[in-house]
Amino acid sequence: MFEYLFAQYSTYPTHEIILEITAVIFGLFSVWYAKKDNILVFPTGIISTSIYVYLLWKWGLLGDMIINGYYFIMSIYGWYHWTRKKGEVAQFPISTISNREKRIAVIIFIFTVALIVLVYQYFDKFTTWYAYLDTFITGIFFVGMWLMAKRKIENWVFWIIGDLVSIPLYFAKGYTFTSIQYIIFTILAVSAYIEWKKTLNNNKLIS
Repeated sequence: MFEYLFAQYSTYPTHEIILEITAVIFGLFSVWYAKKDNILVFPTGIISTSIYVYLLWKWGLLGDMIINGYYFIMSIYGWYHWTRKKGEVAQFPISTISNREKRIAVIIFIFTVALIVLVYQYFDKFTTWYAYLDTFITGIFFVGMWLMAKRKIENWVFWIIGDLVSIPLYFAKGYTFTSIQYIIFTILAVSAYIEWKKTLNNNKLIS
């Protein structure tokens, strides 16, 4: 079983294996902090995504690299957004998505999928079955990260969908450590949705 899961790493440079494990660890920390509605979600996420941008570029996985580059940018925006306060109270606490934000989410999804299709066609990357799935997953994750930065509870629904699809996807690509990371991501995302829902309900009772 061990050989089946990790045999592909026998041909990988040692520094890439170390970097992938490091990115996984910081990625898990980031999701854990997001679950706890803790601002450290963003600096830990920035470290993880920075490493993944480099690795995915080396591995030729352009769609995944674009996702992580976007995460990096949105982490900076989210870090700023979450720290904004009115006095001692957070200006943008956990909330639900508005109708206007739903329309923006649809636009982000469509634009992202279209962009990835164009990129993949230009670089002739539609050579495997998972390349087509990548376009859908990228759209899902782009919306999820945008909603995370906006502190919208619905972000977890998008993460759960994207994480579940990413588990077999990364295993098929040969990156078992990252696949395992997405298993843990899924568990944390479900738990986080429940935790954020409780916080949201408590805030409604207080107000």
